[in-house]
Amino acid sequence: MFKIDKTSPRGLLAIEWVALGYLVFTVLFILFTFTKHADPLALIGGRMQVLAMMGGLWLVHYLLPCQFTVVLRVILQAALLSWWYPDTFELNKVLPNCDPVFAAIDQEMFGFQPALVFHESVPKWFSEAFHLGYWSYYPMIAVVLVYYLFWQREDFLRAAFVVITSFFAFYVIFDLLPVAGPQFYYEFVGRSGIEQGVFPEVGDYFAKMTDHWPVWDMPGDPDGLFYKLVTDAHDAGERPTAAFPSSHVGCTTVMLLLAFFSRKWKLGLWLLPFFILMCFATVYIQAHYVIDAIVGFVVGVSFYVVFNYLYKIMGVR
Repeated sequence: MFKIDKTSPRGLLAIEWVALGYLVFTVLFILFTFTKHADPLALIGGRMQVLAMMGGLWLVHYLLPCQFTVVLRVILQAALLSWWYPDTFELNKVLPNCDPVFAAIDQEMFGFQPALVFHESVPKWFSEAFHLGYWSYYPMIAVVLVYYLFWQREDFLRAAFVVITSFFAFYVIFDLLPVAGPQFYYEFVGRSGIEQGVFPEVGDYFAKMTDHWPVWDMPGDPDGLFYKLVTDAHDAGERPTAAFPSSHVGCTTVMLLLAFFSRKWKLGLWLLPFFILMCFATVYIQAHYVIDAIVGFVVGVSFYVVFNYLYKIMGVR
């Protein structure tokens, strides 16, 4: 990995072009909604820092062209996903909240709110399995990228491109479609009204309550290890954003298809039980409406197909 390779292309990686495109998209979004943001210059400044980091690593690779510096550039994009995620709320909070629409879709499909009652039908002792499934989202991303880096290196850039580009595509949707999810929406409007099928509009409530979002009691066993891990992750980076479609379901669908269509059977079979638990867990812990998970799966399949094809066009190092 550290051997100098003078033939290594000196331009941007395919995933860096995607990241740059997303950065430009969000800057334009901020400029068009400039007066609605509390501190638009800070939002733009953050993007300039991201651009500087990308440029710095590109320069390192230019001076020391080798596989290691290429991997560092990919790792940067993967690491920045956790920065871009809460940023979607900073952008979409200037738009009208859409939770009533998706709560109403679930009500129309089932005659009730699955996110409100599902956890009541699951034994408390089984809740840890769902929390494990939900929490596994984070290590699954790392495991997939590490697997391709060390055991399928010739396919690493394609795998990283498909996975990370899927995240960026979900973030575009989240920027334009503000859906907070049941955990936030139910608490604000009141569960008694939700039980009666009443889904009032909330306007820009979540934009005004940035420091004190509604707090909900997450279903499960508060003494459970994975319950605590999910709670900690929620407290650290969760925002009333990104509910529709479910990127948890969508991106794990992408990773599952990546493994199976690459004939990495062991990897795929290892991911599968966590994927199944996660699909149910998104509704169980009230992070998503059922329609979020369904559409997340469909979109995940579409992203896998489209971004594999896109990499064939862009995938030059």
